[in-house]
Formats: sequence, structure tokens, C-alpha cells
Amino acid sequence: MKNTLRQIFHSPKFMTGFVIFVVILLTLFFYPLFNPGNPLEMIGVGTFAKPGTYVSLYDALNTSRETLRLSDADDNRLAKQLKAEDRVAMLEWFNAMGIAVDFDISDTDALLKLWDDNYDPATKPKGMTMAKRNYYKRLNNALLQLKAADEIVLADVNAETKALEETGKVNKTDYVNVGQVANVKLLPLGTDNFGRDVLKELVSATGTSIIIGLIAGAVATIIGLTFGLLAGYLGGIADDLIMFITNVFTVIPGFVLLILISYSIGQDQRGASVVALVIGLTSWTWTARSVRSQVISLRNRDHVNLSKLSGHSLFRIIMTDILPYIASYVVMAFILQVSSGILSEAQLSLLGLGPKTTEVPTLGLMMNWAMLYSAHTNGSWWAYFPVILTITLISFSLNLMNTGLDQVFNPTLRD
Repeated sequence: MKNTLRQIFHSPKFMTGFVIFVVILLTLFFYPLFNPGNPLEMIGVGTFAKPGTYVSLYDALNTSRETLRLSDADDNRLAKQLKAEDRVAMLEWFNAMGIAVDFDISDTDALLKLWDDNYDPATKPKGMTMAKRNYYKRLNNALLQLKAADEIVLADVNAETKALEETGKVNKTDYVNVGQVANVKLLPLGTDNFGRDVLKELVSATGTSIIIGLIAGAVATIIGLTFGLLAGYLGGIADDLIMFITNVFTVIPGFVLLILISYSIGQDQRGASVVALVIGLTSWTWTARSVRSQVISLRNRDHVNLSKLSGHSLFRIIMTDILPYIASYVVMAFILQVSSGILSEAQLSLLGLGPKTTEVPTLGLMMNWAMLYSAHTNGSWWAYFPVILTITLISFSLNLMNTGLDQVFNPTLRD
């Protein structure tokens, strides 16, 4: 046993997959300790907030300020004000006016200098609509205001006079220490279409999907192992009957059967455990066939015949004389079934047939929400790409572990 474990943990492929999977599990355990709460809590009013650190503007205004005079502050403000579409529009105006632009429009200083030297609100470039000219006027006014304004005046309505009165000013040189702001929220992966923290949701969804995979893998492996052991050892009518049932399930496409069963259950009854059970009940056939072929090669071995002559029961012979010899194969089958279960749940949820959405998130449900709200078309990559990456890492790690075990236990694959 020690020698076998030593070989397993000296397999580079197994260790790589094992480390990746353990890191995922440790993340699932420790992250909720630092960021507790309901992963389905809607913390944002808008949808698809970009990844970053969010500071309460209300609290920032009431935080003690320091005066910093940074030489590039104004340049940074102007560069931020000019979005990519604004820069392209300015280039179009220069072209319409016949003004050559011999620099990259990402050069903010050069672009603004050329704009200041040539733009005139009164000009009417040939073929340009009124709406477009008004757009350029608004853009120019915004740039002028940003350059000219040194402060923003804060005002409030007087409770007695009902008049608007100045309550304070925010200067360009005013800065606050983020550590002193009462409410700061770090969203490494932003929010999704419902305004929920994607990272917290992703961690919870990963845990749920792994549990679904484990339950589905256990159910499929137990059913396949039981049928395979009985069919392979008993043979005869029992073998024919079991293989007939197996062939019936094999002929019907497993995923189609999975869709039909999931649809017939109904959304309200489809919890995570129910979906896992359905996946397991529809994915045991290849395990049964594989175990049967292994048992057939073992049932006439000398040690098995000796147990028969000794009068041992069927259960004891299978458990002590056959199962230990295929235990490594069963473990590898279980690993593949877990990976298959996670992928099946993701496929079901993408079709809207996964677990009900009001209880727990899963990786498939996150993909479904991102697809329904067009995250892939509006550039909100953080709503779906981390999910794809997580599914890939889990499947990759499990398959690497399986390949490593296969190299250890299969003599024909050893170097």
C-alpha cells in the first residue's frame, strides 16, 4: 500500500491535477471566512458593474481631506474624459475639415492641442448633420469646463428659507485617504446582471457544482459497479438481463434522457441534489460495461475458484476476491464521473433545466444568467469568463489525476 501511494504521489500528472484541485477546495473553504454573507445578495442597483474598488462618494465627502498638487492630475482627468468613441469622433471632425492628423489619437496632449487650435463651434463641415455638430459642441463644452473649473460647489436646501445655500467646496487638489473612508467595497470580478458580487457568487457556485459532481459521480459509480460486478461474475441469464438494461440506456442518448427527466420534474422540485441524482441515474452505463469486462477476466482466477470451493458466499467473493483487484479502476471511473457530472450540470443549466435559481448558484446557472442578459455581447467578460475558466480548471485537474492514476496502475502505460 505504501509503495502504491508513493508511486501515485510521485506521478507528475497526478500531482499537478491534485494541487490544482486542492487549491480550488481551499479557496472554497477560506474565502467565505473573509467575505461572508449570502452569495445571491443583490448589492448593486445597476447591472454588470466593472471589476474594481468602489468608494462611497457620500462618505468620501465627509472624510478629512489633504491637499496634493500632482503635476499630471489635470492630464489624467482630460485623458479619462476622452473616451475611445470621443477620440474617433474628433478624428472624423478633423478629416471632415481636411486637417491632417499625423499622430496616434491615444496621444491626449497632441489631440487636445490640435482640437483647441482648430475647433470652432460656428463651422459647419460639409455633410455633417445638426445632431452631430451639437455632439461636438457638448464635447467641447465639457472639455472647456473640465479645464476651467478648479472646484465644485456643494449646496443644500435650507430647511427654513427653502433657499439653496452653499455648504462646501471640493477643490481639484483635495484628496482623501481610502483607508479613512467608512465604506469601501472591493469587487475583483465586479457584479453580474442582478448586481451581485461575481467572485462571492463564483466561489459558492463552484462549491455547489463540485457537490453535484460528487453526488452524481457516486450514484453513477455505485449503480455501474453493482451491475458490472453482478453481470461479470454471475454470467448467464443475469448477465443477459443486466446487459439488456444497460444497452437500452446506452442506445438512448444520455443527455437527451437527462433533458427529458429534468423537464418532467419541474422547476420548483429541481434542487441541486435532485439534479445530481438525475445526472447519476443517466450516466452509469459505461461504468457498468467497463466493470463487467474487468470482472469477466477475474472470475476464473485461481483465488476466486478457491473461494468458491471453500463455500464462501457470493457477497464475500465479490467483496474480498474481486473488488480489491478493480478498486483502482473504480476510483478512476469515479473521478471521471465527477467531472462528467459537473459538465452535465453546466449543460443542463445553460438550457434552463438546472437547479432552481432561488436557492444556490451553480457554475451552469451563472453561465445561463450571463447568456440571458447578453454579457458576451456587451463586453461584460467578468460575468462569464471566470466561470468558463473555473469549469476548465476543475475538469482539467480531475482528468490529470485520472491520467496519473492510469499510468500508475496500468503497466502498459508506464515509462
